[in-house]
Amino acid sequence: MSDSRPLGIFDSGVGGLTIAREIKKVLPHENIIYYGDSKHLPYGNKSPEVIQQYSKNITQFLVEQNCKAIIIACNTASSNALDEIKSVAEPHQIPVLDVITPVAEKAAYGFHQKMGVIATKATVYSGIYKKSIRQFNRHIKVQELATPLFVPVIEEGLANTEISKAVIENYLSNRKLKDIDSIILGCTHYPLIEKEIVDYYEGKVEVINSPLTVAHALKNILVKNEMCAEGNPTYSFYVSDITKNFQKLAKRFFGREVELKLKPLH
Repeated sequence: MSDSRPLGIFDSGVGGLTIAREIKKVLPHENIIYYGDSKHLPYGNKSPEVIQQYSKNITQFLVEQNCKAIIIACNTASSNALDEIKSVAEPHQIPVLDVITPVAEKAAYGFHQKMGVIATKATVYSGIYKKSIRQFNRHIKVQELATPLFVPVIEEGLANTEISKAVIENYLSNRKLKDIDSIILGCTHYPLIEKEIVDYYEGKVEVINSPLTVAHALKNILVKNEMCAEGNPTYSFYVSDITKNFQKLAKRFFGREVELKLKPLH
């Protein structure tokens, strides 16, 4: 039986479109509603209370759009507002998938002993990756490092330049990441510099692709609950503020032209 209700995906900005892009590939018949809170980005430097309020407002909007599942395509919201998001969605029997749990589970059951995590300051300060991975496997050593310059480098179109190379080298040579055997890209922007990170490690460190992992976890949920769609999909993109930068980046992150609709939330 086909379930044509849309998937709701949200992020503080444009980065979550890397998750939406992988979901589009893995689940090509699913309708998608994406919400980017461009007015309030970045979430990475805001207090947990503010992140929770914004996240609840967006979740309420996605519930009103009759979404059958909600994907938190934002590491900062996943690490600071998961319970609050569930409190809005679960009374409507809407499953919630965050970007951290499926990645932590995959990482925990790999052949890893010392793992690195790079992410925004808010995600690193929450310690969520370390906690989540150790819930599945308490023997793995996890080292987390805040890498806040990666987002502006990516958004300014400076990936694959001498600047990005210098920033990557500066962060990844940090002693916290010494002798790691794998690394999680704990921000949805980072897949856009994944190849540069792989090159830096010369193939000696496994780089874990979060968007692909999340897309497969979502597919498992839909199949298990008989919620898969059929037919040709539609994609809708809402933002709290339309900016030229978001418009330009959206195509690069999602892999095709997008039409943005303005929908401010209180």
